[in-house]
Amino acid sequence: AYLLGSIPFGLILAKILGGSDIRKSGSGNIGATNVARVVGPAAGILTLLLDVAKGAFAVWLAGRFSGHSATMLMLAGVAALLGHCFPVWLGFKGGKGVATGGGVILALTPLVAVPALAVFAAAFALTRYVSLSSMLAALVVPLAAYLWGHVQAAELYLFLVILVILQHRANIGRLLAGKEPKTSLGAKRGS
Repeated sequence: AYLLGSIPFGLILAKILGGSDIRKSGSGNIGATNVARVVGPAAGILTLLLDVAKGAFAVWLAGRFSGHSATMLMLAGVAALLGHCFPVWLGFKGGKGVATGGGVILALTPLVAVPALAVFAAAFALTRYVSLSSMLAALVVPLAAYLWGHVQAAELYLFLVILVILQHRANIGRLLAGKEPKTSLGAKRGS
């Protein structure tokens, strides 16, 4: 699950589709938002989908090989998330974990993703800040899981929230300083 999570799809797609190292462009992040800004929306969407898929697939594989042991499913989710955020291939400097964490949530507790997506969409519509919208959506996940009776998953999701917020430290600083770039749904910069 860690190795699956550590596949840097944003970096790979940016090299294939944009011919550049995404870590040296835009924010320097390998995630979907930076890929969309630098390479274009289609590459960003593909990065998002692949990052979600690797989180979900890691959980699915764990279920398949463990007889759906809840402990193994959650460990696989944590491992995939850690792989994405701290990939061995990139000197342990990876993405922020939002999309891969979303895939883990979709695989473990799909209904919990609904309020998180709603919060993300509302926050993004109001602010155009992907980072703020992602953190607000992450905060909803443990509460939604707990309210729907997924207590063990809620505990895992607390870890997810802490990791996502820690991975957004620079964004938080830019938000507080009024320097965080807003995201449009249009073409890449310079187009």
